[in-house]
Amino acid sequence: MRIGFLGLGKMGAAMAHRLIAAGHELSVWNRTEGRTEPLLREGAIAAATPAEAELGADAVITMLFDDHAHEEVLFGSNGLMDALTPSTLHIACSTISVALSERLTREHARCGIPFIAAPVFGRPSVAEAGKLWIVAAGPQEHVERARPLLEPMSRGISVVGTEPRQAHALKLGGNFLISAMIHSLGESFVYAQSQGIDPQVFLDAVNSALFQSPFYASYANVMLHPPETPGATIDLGAKDLRLFREAAASGGTRLSLADNLAQIFDEAKRQGLGSTDWAVGQYEMAQRRAQSHRS
Repeated sequence: MRIGFLGLGKMGAAMAHRLIAAGHELSVWNRTEGRTEPLLREGAIAAATPAEAELGADAVITMLFDDHAHEEVLFGSNGLMDALTPSTLHIACSTISVALSERLTREHARCGIPFIAAPVFGRPSVAEAGKLWIVAAGPQEHVERARPLLEPMSRGISVVGTEPRQAHALKLGGNFLISAMIHSLGESFVYAQSQGIDPQVFLDAVNSALFQSPFYASYANVMLHPPETPGATIDLGAKDLRLFREAAASGGTRLSLADNLAQIFDEAKRQGLGSTDWAVGQYEMAQRRAQSHRS
């Protein structure tokens, strides 16, 4: 299939590589031109504008940073929405607000353009291995049409409903759980150290006894052995948590743990940790807060 792919950050580039490897023809666009070069060497075609990436495409995949990027790329000059036709499926893989997801659904319906949400769970290394977990929502016929494009990037797909907003809402809820897990791990490691227990020994024992979770082990490894290049950052985690709280508020729900985590993220950003790896930064905050208490 011919695919337009917009957004070639760490995640988007890895996903695009998987699609090329699966034999699909890609037209790629990114605001920073240099990010397209590795894909061009693999046979992708460079698009000069978001609209140009759609030309002749069976589907367009967007993997953009935030709501603001979507406003610019979809609705700005030479934007994607002006180019999409009823024959082109739009697959939104980004993590965006529920409110924007609802707006996109309305705009696509108004123009008769098929649209589904398919946000992804996984760090860039997981995307490179083609082992993302994808949560999809939209009309069943559109989801099935998207499957051949989603499967090369993933180890599994959860179809969570017929409204695209449901997939974006679930993704935000999942990211909240990641933040909560990281924070609990960080404080547990600080506690273990205060008792003379090596954090790795603590994790191995507790994870074996209670969770048997490779996810806990993976994030603990990042926290205890920080990578040279951050995956997701504190800034990204803070953005997703804000969107989660906004979605909860729109449904008349207030979540105390989310409110507490938002304060920690704000404090981390004030202390210059915004560009730090999400897991590493939260662990650093747990250590700093514990040290402050001891002082």
